[in-house]
Amino acid sequence: MTKINNIKPLGFPWETKDPFLFCAYHKDDFPAGDEQMGMPKKEFIGRNIGQDFVIKDGFRMYHGRRVPGFPYHPHKGFETITINKEGFVDHTDSLGGAGRFGEGDVQWMTAGKGILHSEMFPLINPDKGNPLEIFQIWLNLPKVSKLVEPHFKMLWKDMIPVVTETDQNGNKTIIDVIAGNYKGTQAPDATPDSWAANPANGVEVLTIKMEANATFTLPASTVKGVHKTLYFYQGDHVVIEENKIPKESIIEVNPEEAITIQNGNKKAFLLVLQGKPLNEPVVQYGPFVMNTDAEIQEAFHEYQTTQFGGWPWPEQEQTHAKEKGRFAIHIDGREEIK
Repeated sequence: MTKINNIKPLGFPWETKDPFLFCAYHKDDFPAGDEQMGMPKKEFIGRNIGQDFVIKDGFRMYHGRRVPGFPYHPHKGFETITINKEGFVDHTDSLGGAGRFGEGDVQWMTAGKGILHSEMFPLINPDKGNPLEIFQIWLNLPKVSKLVEPHFKMLWKDMIPVVTETDQNGNKTIIDVIAGNYKGTQAPDATPDSWAANPANGVEVLTIKMEANATFTLPASTVKGVHKTLYFYQGDHVVIEENKIPKESIIEVNPEEAITIQNGNKKAFLLVLQGKPLNEPVVQYGPFVMNTDAEIQEAFHEYQTTQFGGWPWPEQEQTHAKEKGRFAIHIDGREEIK
């Protein structure tokens, strides 16, 4: 039985398979910030401010006009899983939620029936660079859950299990278990309305770091009927089943087979997404993901009418005080301070 179903190059955003919608990977070497944690004016030259998605001098502004990032925008009908590997993300939303999360933290947000939120990348350091590395994974919601109440949950760095495996030559592979169960190590609970909340759906999200020349075996899925995809986004090459695979590759594998990965002579970084497909119609228009065209039209009408609660913050690209640190204020008023 074949262990690799398909190999193809990464694009932007990364292609995914049901139940995931896509994955956006952002890696930017932002410069030192100004006194408002924004981009120094000299860095605006030659950029399409407001739609800056071409890497120039190592970074992009995205939709930000003062601070890099994504000023307030709507979501409906799916979830976002934002994995932070480096830098900071400032979150605000239309229901009063807010937060700042950093290296090693994950935010899991259920958009449900509709929410406006902002994700900005504050340039906190005024005297040195502000590198950022994040993944944002869009996970679909089943029809029965598309109109649930929106909310978000923080999986702080100290909550996320880390498994270290060592091969016979002493080379290490480190696995962060963000969702699901890896060889008996259970990730924190997903949001309650998520497709990932039911173990029968076999959702797993793992990030993997392999030392140079390490060998590591990813076990077969314990749940039948899942899709399983590896994203090899940084390193030199890996070898799987005698296939020498270059970096920036998508590797769709047979989930019923264990996959042995032999790394090349540089550190390798991979993301693993696994889950049982919803097998429901997907109609997507920008930030709205529903099951029918009529539902998309209804979503637009609702957004135009209600703005999903409006915007209670003074700025469209809202940031928090520089000294604030990592924190979360949830929609119910509960506060977490890290």
